[in-house]
Order: sequence, then C-alpha cells, then structure tokens
Amino acid sequence: MRARPYLLLDKPHMSAVTTQTATEPAIAAAQANAKPGTALPKLVLASASPRRLALLQQIGIEPDALLPADVDETPRKSESPRELARRLARAKLDAAGEAARRNDMLRDAYLVSADTVVAVGRRVLPKAERLDEAADCLRLLSGRPHRVYTAVCILSPKGRQRERLVEARVRFKRLSSREIESYLGSGEWRGKAGGYAIQGLAGAFVIKLVGSQSAVVGLPLYETMTLLEGEGFPVRRGWGAPV
Repeated sequence: MRARPYLLLDKPHMSAVTTQTATEPAIAAAQANAKPGTALPKLVLASASPRRLALLQQIGIEPDALLPADVDETPRKSESPRELARRLARAKLDAAGEAARRNDMLRDAYLVSADTVVAVGRRVLPKAERLDEAADCLRLLSGRPHRVYTAVCILSPKGRQRERLVEARVRFKRLSSREIESYLGSGEWRGKAGGYAIQGLAGAFVIKLVGSQSAVVGLPLYETMTLLEGEGFPVRRGWGAPV
C-alpha cells in the first residue's frame, strides 16, 4: 500500500514541503467511483493538527493539502468562549483561503478550518505549552464540569462560507496529586486546549461526556460532513461504494 505525502504549505511564501504521510485507500476508491470526465474536488485542511487530520481520515476524507494559518488566539476583552471559537475558526479559514487563492493547485479547493476552546464558565483555558500551565488546568478541571466549544467552518469553491458551533460538556473525576503528576510526566498535554487530550490517557479522567467526542478532540465529524455534503463535496466517495 503506497503512502501519500501531504502538501504542507507555509502561508507567507507558499513553499511546499513533504510532511507526514497517509495511505491512499480513500483516494483510490474515490477515483474509482468518480464519473468519467469528472475531476475529483480538492480539499484543504486549514490546520497542521494530526488529530484533525486523523478525524477527517476516519470518515474517509484525505485532504489534498494542509494549510495551517497562524492567527493570534488571544481572547478579546469580554469575549465569550463560544464567540472566541467562532472568531478563530473564521480567521483561520480567511487566512487559508487567501493563501489558497494564490496557489494554482488549490484555487478551486474546498477549505475546512476549526478551532477548539475549553472553558470553565467564561474562563478560557490555554493551549498548554508549559508544565505549569498544564498543571493549573488540571487542578482547575479536577472534580468539576467544563465545556468544550469547537467551531468548524468551510468555504466552497463557489465562495460560500458555512459554519457550525458544537458544545460538549465534560466532567473530570477528582484528580489526586499523583494522577496529575503522572499525566504531566506523559507530555501528552503539550499544545492541547485545557491541557489534556480526551482521546489519550486523559480519557481515564472523564466520568461524564455530553455531546460529541470528536468535537472535544478538535473536529465535530457529523457537522463537518453535513456542511461539506451541503456544498456538494462527495463525502462518501471514499467509502468504497458508488454515490
């Protein structure tokens, strides 16, 4: 089975580099099921997140390129967590769309962007990069409920933009100092909103989840699929049966 290198485009100069690879069963099936004379639409994921890439692959969609957008994620004064998630997802889509229009291969591609915000009340938790940040997040989340807001946006080749905001409620068990120290030692928290990854070791902390787990991971699959399908993207072409 061949591995497919992704096109990872650097926004400022649009230079292409080879990044992580993925197998091609979805693409092969899609091409086999395409009607003669029709070109398979391209799709760009406006993110370099391996989690969002894996979620798209889970539903049989292989992006043609990864186009991460560098945006300032600092919350604005009095901005609610849900408003922040929406604004950042839109900003990522706008930046990726502008870059894609300058690239002949991607000018007519579908674009998908998303942003995830973890909050306790109106307090937005950071995407932890330092040990102390992650420790503070885990102590705050210990034994109490929190909310995860994920906004997903798409842009069609015809310029139509659509979006959805998905809210999930999560409750952690009361964490002991030993559990927090063990999780911090794993390093899994790094770069994660709220200092944890529900799809990893921290899944053992969750005693209640109301809503979409894929949204908590970073990309709500039902909403993403519905938005793309509504704009004409053949979301099930990679499932192995004609559509």
